[in-house]
Amino acid sequence: MSVAGWEVVIGLEIHTQLATKSKIFSGSSTAYGSEPNTQANLVDLGYPGVLPVLNKEVVRMATMFALAVNATVARRSVFARKNYFYPDLPKGYQISQLELPIVEHGEMFITDADGNEKRIGITRAHLEEDAGKSIHEGLAEFSGIDLNRAGTPLLEIVSEPDLRSAKEAVAYMKKIHTLVRYLGISDGNMQEGSFRCDANVSVRPIGQEKLGTRAELKNLNSFRFIEKAINLEVERQIELIEDGGQVVQETRLYDSDKDETRSMRSKEEANDYRYFPDPDLLPIEISDEFIEAVRKTMPELPAAKQTRFVDEYGLKVDDAGILTSSRPLADYFELVAAASDSTAQLAANWVIGDLAGALNRDGLDIGDSKISAAELAGLVNRIHDNTISGKIAKQVFEAMWDGQGSAAEIIEAKGLTQITDNSALEFVVDKVIAENPGQVAEYRAGKDKLIGFFVGKVMQETKGQANPGQVNQILIDKLKA
Repeated sequence: MSVAGWEVVIGLEIHTQLATKSKIFSGSSTAYGSEPNTQANLVDLGYPGVLPVLNKEVVRMATMFALAVNATVARRSVFARKNYFYPDLPKGYQISQLELPIVEHGEMFITDADGNEKRIGITRAHLEEDAGKSIHEGLAEFSGIDLNRAGTPLLEIVSEPDLRSAKEAVAYMKKIHTLVRYLGISDGNMQEGSFRCDANVSVRPIGQEKLGTRAELKNLNSFRFIEKAINLEVERQIELIEDGGQVVQETRLYDSDKDETRSMRSKEEANDYRYFPDPDLLPIEISDEFIEAVRKTMPELPAAKQTRFVDEYGLKVDDAGILTSSRPLADYFELVAAASDSTAQLAANWVIGDLAGALNRDGLDIGDSKISAAELAGLVNRIHDNTISGKIAKQVFEAMWDGQGSAAEIIEAKGLTQITDNSALEFVVDKVIAENPGQVAEYRAGKDKLIGFFVGKVMQETKGQANPGQVNQILIDKLKA
């Protein structure tokens, strides 16, 4: 992205809460939604004399992520203490990784604005503990601290400054979001804070090699806000420089209510945090055998699944991309396709179209669908064998969604079976032709598009139950006679 001679440079730091049952260094539960401060034990609270114990599951999950992004898994990584004082950090330091992270040098591919594949480098991904949460709402002039989240395991994924627009940043973050859910290492719930990011944004004149001074936008937790915040920050920096000012390195907050970014604090450098190796935690040592054992548990990844859907099912590339955007959706489609007599593309059309529309309308996830994969396959089969038309199928689908029964039961109960008898259809076609002599004359004079008018009239006469393909052919034959 360039704006009047300026190039935008963006790097993202994505914070992904790992889906472990207990915290990274203690046995406290990570379940979301409990009463404040009921899931923080003495280790989480930093009491004197307590010792952290590493949860092995976070190492396995970090290794899975590394393998999925073609990264290097460090055979030896070290935890450090990142010292700073804030009310939601009871120990006075955060256990994280600095010089020796567990994951380094990965990559992710996105589609850029020109439709080309673009590689985004992943500098590193390191393990750390989450902080608690400050509560400001409903407490009058006070702030509250909920430490339930303190100690929840995080994988912080740091990209290279390879992103050149807000749209690319969103595309990259969506790819990471899809990946961590495919791997099952995070639920990716952005509303609950399980998946959020900081965006480092700078601008430089086109052609300049040196990077501009960056500002960091903190705690962005929706794709829409990420795009808006970055675009606002780009505009702010360009206007500031063009007016003779200078961008200062700082941390900024995006206010969605006011639709603006504003300064939070000047940006600290790493030495301001006084990092040093954590004396209570041994280095993580990972063997080749451990990595290979994790590799054997890896699921089929989104890009590979999309390619397979195109090759195996003959789907359009874009449709395969939509269906593989989430693992549950892809699994649902494969169940429909397996139980369908029709082409997989027809099954895909119904999953992407009517089913997705109904889920969005009712605010449901695919796992909560009111129509099972087997039931949707039953509907698709009734279209394929010409029992009903595609138009009638939409009516049947809504009845199924409302719990009125299977496709076969609804078709029989409502008398919706498609009319395929040629003589019956010819009778209706003859009636329509006789009642519309003007349009017949126009059609025969070369206005071929009027065929749609006649098909519509026949479908109206038959209450949508005529076979559209047969109607079309009968009309053409009779109008040309």
